[in-house]
Amino acid sequence: MKRRALLAGLLLMPTAAHARPKKPVKARQTVQKAAAAPPRPAGPQPLVDGKSQLVPFNASAFPYRGFLPDSRKPFLDVRTGNRRGHTSLRGDVYWEDPTYSDRRSLLYLPPGFDPQRPVLLVVFFHGQGATLERDVMLRQAVPRQVAESGQNIALIAPQLALDAGDSSAGNFWRPGHFAAYVDEAAERIMRLYGDRAIGRRLNLAGVVIVAYSGGYLSTAYALERGGANHRVKGVILLDALYGDEDKFAAWIARERRGAFLFSAHTESTKDEHATLQGLLDKKRVPYSRGLPTALTPGTVAFLPCGGIDLHGDFVTRAWRADPLRTALAMIPGYAAPPRDKKGA
Repeated sequence: MKRRALLAGLLLMPTAAHARPKKPVKARQTVQKAAAAPPRPAGPQPLVDGKSQLVPFNASAFPYRGFLPDSRKPFLDVRTGNRRGHTSLRGDVYWEDPTYSDRRSLLYLPPGFDPQRPVLLVVFFHGQGATLERDVMLRQAVPRQVAESGQNIALIAPQLALDAGDSSAGNFWRPGHFAAYVDEAAERIMRLYGDRAIGRRLNLAGVVIVAYSGGYLSTAYALERGGANHRVKGVILLDALYGDEDKFAAWIARERRGAFLFSAHTESTKDEHATLQGLLDKKRVPYSRGLPTALTPGTVAFLPCGGIDLHGDFVTRAWRADPLRTALAMIPGYAAPPRDKKGA
């Protein structure tokens, strides 16, 4: 809860008149100087306007020519002439081009982004049947929710399987790939901002992973073998636990002194959440059911939000409107200073 400072004004009471009249003394007008704000360090300044870019990454999720995890079965298991494709868990065949060939990631810096303040890198893994432009940017309004969170955040969202009913993690299955992705993201954000001086800060910035729906799989493998757990400050799951509960349990049991796990969900993932909570009980990891007051290190919280009918719009309508904005605002230590309003 924010505290409002109450400034008490001093009333200057007139003194009693003396017996002898004195010549009026001309009052000296004193100008009370406003408390000077501490001088801002020289160097990169906050952004006046937000910046966004769709940029190809070298460390992208796809193309992926490897094997399914922990097996010798090739990911691209179907071939017709020169075309290669992948058979999804539902039995559908998706071809490498265009489903698994988009190297782009969405980068977004909100208005007021200040590289001289603590910066949080937020990696957003979208769900099945999604594109960055149509779903992440427009339908789910992820950049807007980041901006309205009031946090000093740089957003990175990789394109996973393009507009397909498939949760495959691609190169995020590879050991160390998530760390390589985050490192490249820092460089790309530096270029988007436009000043190489911020590179060191971005390379040291903490990371929060946000996953929606099928984005759980990339998240699980990023935590298990991604090589960047020393930077991961927390995970936010938005109806995004459809398996690999053991990977989430092992990660939070190992890292909870410096990280948080918050999962809001519908009944569609009720069984998976029961499994995860059972694993946490065995590992003696405490957790709560309900909305936490803050996402601080050590917080493990599960928030049931209703029926499966909420799933499709869960990023914008869960326990409240714009739940991603609310969850991000609950992370302490990254609040951006209030922006001056024109004419105020």
